[in-house]
Amino acid sequence: MLHTPITAFYGSLLGITFMYLSILVIKGRRSGKISLGDGGDNHFLGVIRAHANFAEYVPLILVLMLVAEINLAHVSVLHSAGVALLIGRLVHAYGLKHHSGASWQRVAGMLLTFGALIGLSIQNLVFLY
Repeated sequence: MLHTPITAFYGSLLGITFMYLSILVIKGRRSGKISLGDGGDNHFLGVIRAHANFAEYVPLILVLMLVAEINLAHVSVLHSAGVALLIGRLVHAYGLKHHSGASWQRVAGMLLTFGALIGLSIQNLVFLY
């Protein structure tokens, strides 16, 4: 039987985070009576992008984490990537929701996300060779 508790843990926390971001989009659509797009509302565009950006990066990184865990990557590697991804996505979403332009939260969030992405990618390549 396959046992992947670390990926399951971070996947679950990220799933809850994604649900929260989804609710923010739904609330924004209802309150602004916006069916498609952002209705020209820059603040709402930030909410939409926080949700979409999450959906663009998290699935791939979780797959990389799952592969690394199946291949018995060190626990510290998995937790480091999981924490970086979770904090990175939360900080990035906060930056997009609260700032219309560039912000330190967006930059930090992307750096943490990229760290998880490249770290797990390298981990999996090293395992192969």
